[in-house]
Amino acid sequence: MSELLLIRHGETEWSRDGRHTSWTDLPLTANGEDQARALRPLLSARKIAQVYASPMARALRTAELAGLPSPQIVDDLREWDYGGDEGITTAEIHRTRPGWYLFDDGVAPGPADHPGESPEEVGARADRVLALIAPHLEADEGDVALVAHAHFLRVLTARRLGLPATAGGLFTFGTGAVGVLGTEHDRPAVVAWNARSL
Repeated sequence: MSELLLIRHGETEWSRDGRHTSWTDLPLTANGEDQARALRPLLSARKIAQVYASPMARALRTAELAGLPSPQIVDDLREWDYGGDEGITTAEIHRTRPGWYLFDDGVAPGPADHPGESPEEVGARADRVLALIAPHLEADEGDVALVAHAHFLRVLTARRLGLPATAGGLFTFGTGAVGVLGTEHDRPAVVAWNARSL
């Protein structure tokens, strides 16, 4: 079976500063562009049959610089909708909600067009993405690459491994890094994580 390559976009100003970023469409920093370019040798060494990306500019630019041009855009790959926590750091959230943890507590309600999502809602999107790519993984014609965002990809990893969406909190994911999900004894398994070389 083919492997699933999870690619987190390169650094943005807000990711560098620890601000929750979902619908705010920030560009990559110069360092973020360097991180994306640095993935090119790793990815070019693999046979990649399908590439899907979030519609956000930071994901699309990462795909381009990493040598994955013209990905199929999938809206379900967008980041967790942080609702009223958009642009706010965890430390700032803790001032009014001590002990808050995204994967357990979700987010504060936001504006009508970005109300926020629960872990279960993000998990449902991850399940739709996994259903979309399943035939390509099973066809074993090459790897499938997803270029997206940290929290969403963490939830998708949990769901691929048969865990609840809240288990995404078990996986950290740096900017410009790759996770590889494959199988062991025909069961989903983590092959590599937070990698910048394989």
